[in-house]
Amino acid sequence: MDTMTNSHAHDLIDLVRQISVDTLPPAVVEQARICLLEALGCGVFGASQPWSRILADEMIAEGTQGFSTVIGRGRLAAPAAALCNGTAIHGYELDDLIAESVVHPGAAVIPAALAAAEAVEASGARVVEAIVAGYEVTHRIGLALGAEPSRRGFHVASLSAPAGCAIAAGIVMGLTRDQLLSAIGLSCSAAGGIKSFAIGKGGGMVKRLHLGRAAEAGVRAAQLARRSFLGPPFAIDSRFGLVEVFGGSSADAARLSEELGSQWAISKTWFKVYPICGWIQSTVQLLCEMRGPQPLTSADIAHVRVGVSKYAAQNNSEPAPIDTMGAQYSIPYCAALSLMGDPRDPDMFSAEVVNRADIRELAARIEIVVDPRIDAVYPSQYGACVSLTLADGRSFEGTVLDCHGTPVDPCTQAESREKFKLLTRGRLSEAQAETLTEHVRTLADLASVRTLMETLSSASSR
Repeated sequence: MDTMTNSHAHDLIDLVRQISVDTLPPAVVEQARICLLEALGCGVFGASQPWSRILADEMIAEGTQGFSTVIGRGRLAAPAAALCNGTAIHGYELDDLIAESVVHPGAAVIPAALAAAEAVEASGARVVEAIVAGYEVTHRIGLALGAEPSRRGFHVASLSAPAGCAIAAGIVMGLTRDQLLSAIGLSCSAAGGIKSFAIGKGGGMVKRLHLGRAAEAGVRAAQLARRSFLGPPFAIDSRFGLVEVFGGSSADAARLSEELGSQWAISKTWFKVYPICGWIQSTVQLLCEMRGPQPLTSADIAHVRVGVSKYAAQNNSEPAPIDTMGAQYSIPYCAALSLMGDPRDPDMFSAEVVNRADIRELAARIEIVVDPRIDAVYPSQYGACVSLTLADGRSFEGTVLDCHGTPVDPCTQAESREKFKLLTRGRLSEAQAETLTEHVRTLADLASVRTLMETLSSASSR
């Protein structure tokens, strides 16, 4: 391959190629296992949703054959499995994210790593290494892109994830350095995804697909590179590279290699408590705490004021969403639900509940404002400042900069296990759930990742 001086992307790639479970800090290996269990729980739940069933039906109808598990649907070729599982994991706004880079690494990197690993029967240790590497690359590309892509309406997660998935797939497949560079170069041309789903006028199913397509692209790029299909080796940070083209005025390629190895990106992962957009989590947390253990009625509530970032106020203020996607991105709907229902329950975002007259009435009365304190820390922190006044005269105020589930205020192991049980209940038997949890716990010791995935093949997708 040709060489280019001062490639920050190559410095990053050279670092992650050397990752080994034997030298990673134990806390990083443990975090990779937690990310995997979270993703699998989301995938089992997401596989039962209409968009996942439609997609799996289409892939099965194509008749691709392979060794890679599609959750609840058997086995297909690796790219198809990565597509289906990535869509399922990202399918209900419960998958992990990293706030600073505005990316969802788990829904893309993990299905790509697993599908590619099953195809070549890689070990569990290689999957751990691939997950850590994929999170690192996805996060750092997000940082290098900066804020402009989001402002212009791109879904940053689906811009940065294809390259992260190519790295993850390439590592489990044992690609050489030149093959990895080709795989990344190919995957960069698959970057894309716009946020038309978020304006509250009907989001459809497309966002669910974004991370699945990234996983599919990364696996396919790695497979092609293994067969000597060449890609541009400097596609991330060269002239007309991914960072320059999508990042525009906020592009900063130096962030790709800034303080490499000082803190792993996977350690910054945030696990959602509620099945909603990340920057609405703080609002919901505050209102749940203010209302107490019992839900209120619309008549109990005199006024609600929510202070958020300018970006959230501009893009998440639709008071009358018309579908599940719109509800999960609506501050007024989520705020009203927090006071009148259970925002942890995914069923509260079904079409029937979204159209409930009492929730809509309260949502229409929610006041959304830009709070300078919250705006100043966005996007490093997704905070909220909330005031609630009840009809009986009582009032409450509160501010949260780092909501529960973030690295600053992490979920406990008990909470993570409870979330996994909630998401898999009725879809995995208790015995299957226990087996899957144990295989994740011992992942680094598994001779073949197919042992882990066996349980998921028979999960219920209905």
